[in-house]
Amino acid sequence: MAADRGLPRPAANNSRKAAMLEWSATRLSDAIHKRKVAPSEVMAVWLAQVEAANRTVNALVSLRDPDVLMAEARALDDAIPAGWLHGFPFAVKDLVATAGIRTTWGSPLYRNHVPTQDDLVAARLRAAGAVLAAKTNVPEWGQGSHSFNPVFGVTRNPYDPARSAGGSSGGAAAALACRMAWVADGSDMMGSLRNPAAFCNVYGFRPTWGLVPQDAEGDTYLATLATDGPMARTVEDLAHLLLVLAGENPEVPFPRAVPDVLSGLDRGMTGCRIGWLADWGGAYAMEPGILGLCEAALRQMQEMGAVVEPLAPPFPAERLWSSWITLRAMLNAGGKRALAEDPAKRALTKPETIWEIEQGMGLSAQAVHEASVIRSRWHAQAARLFDRYDAIVLPSAQVWPFPAEWRWPQEIAGRRMDTYHRWMEVVVPASLIGLPALSVPVGFSDSGLPMGMQIIGRSGDDAGVLAIGQAWHRATEWPQKRPPLAAGADSR
Repeated sequence: MAADRGLPRPAANNSRKAAMLEWSATRLSDAIHKRKVAPSEVMAVWLAQVEAANRTVNALVSLRDPDVLMAEARALDDAIPAGWLHGFPFAVKDLVATAGIRTTWGSPLYRNHVPTQDDLVAARLRAAGAVLAAKTNVPEWGQGSHSFNPVFGVTRNPYDPARSAGGSSGGAAAALACRMAWVADGSDMMGSLRNPAAFCNVYGFRPTWGLVPQDAEGDTYLATLATDGPMARTVEDLAHLLLVLAGENPEVPFPRAVPDVLSGLDRGMTGCRIGWLADWGGAYAMEPGILGLCEAALRQMQEMGAVVEPLAPPFPAERLWSSWITLRAMLNAGGKRALAEDPAKRALTKPETIWEIEQGMGLSAQAVHEASVIRSRWHAQAARLFDRYDAIVLPSAQVWPFPAEWRWPQEIAGRRMDTYHRWMEVVVPASLIGLPALSVPVGFSDSGLPMGMQIIGRSGDDAGVLAIGQAWHRATEWPQKRPPLAAGADSR
């Protein structure tokens, strides 16, 4: 690296700037490390794209001063790269505390909150060389798969700004689609990495639970439903960012060894055994066209050498849901009880969050135990399922991107939803037992709205899931072939 430190860098031109926005993060990182591109050049390109695209989708919030960001980037031009993200402008999800950068959790209670310390995710991004430049928008407290809040408003879909970008990592997904990010962090309790990826035609990967560790705050023994993970426009980029985020945190329990997710990434799909769960025997209501799009993708996977078989529901969906809402409510009540009990805070908290807390406050120890037993039985059944299949597949969402002014879809195909999050029930089987789950793009509706499909693997087989995704990406390249209008290319 030192041998070429004094070499002149070619001046950027407009065509090169436009091309750089389309590069994969892997290519950009390689160019920065080889000093073919300077961090200051990357920052200038990024700032210009944010100025051009963010006003349409409202994906990025709390943007730092552009002059300060340019100065930080110039300071990195001649520095020895710190890691894979050296010189990358990076927008961190607004559920992650970032030292010196406003962090709100989408709540008016934290409208002007500026942390003094990074959460673990932010610290690892900085250590890998990223310039933390902004935050990505979220639902208030991250609850609900639609990114709107009273602090910053709603994040809109890059393919149709009248529609939702999903959530809770909606800002991250929209930023990726609009070329305002090369990679992004996200988090996922109930599909928050998968739903927005599907809605925005990008990739979102929920890793095996524990691979990306928690911060050592509050309960770290019972809180095993949510995880952080990577989002990107290529699967190779997902794998690289996963390696940045993963790794033991000795202050929390249940450590997991970091798998080699890069060396076997291009193994292909020949002989891969896939079980297709569709709508779980009718348990999950689906809007018209979603199952057909996923089935067309599975036929293409068969042409690529995979063996695809339809599966009967391996476990009662209603029992999974019962376990899920009980354990989720328990955790919400435990961690957010003060929001409901303090009248001033309650008045500034969304009703869906208050509902979650109150559901949890009324639970008995026996109800929690029974929910955990159901979870345990599903884990055992899923393990037997993966003796037969390398992956099981479900749609990533049950609805197409819906109108941005809605709080949530109240019915699907004529079936009423009895909670604010029931419309995302399809993500629960993977979330409940911490399985690795990759949302891959599978195409568009007749009206041009994106959709995705979950590839779910055995616990710990993150490398296998990503390899299937890589084969799919190489065959389709959906995020590259059909970028949104907000990315500067006509997608129609």
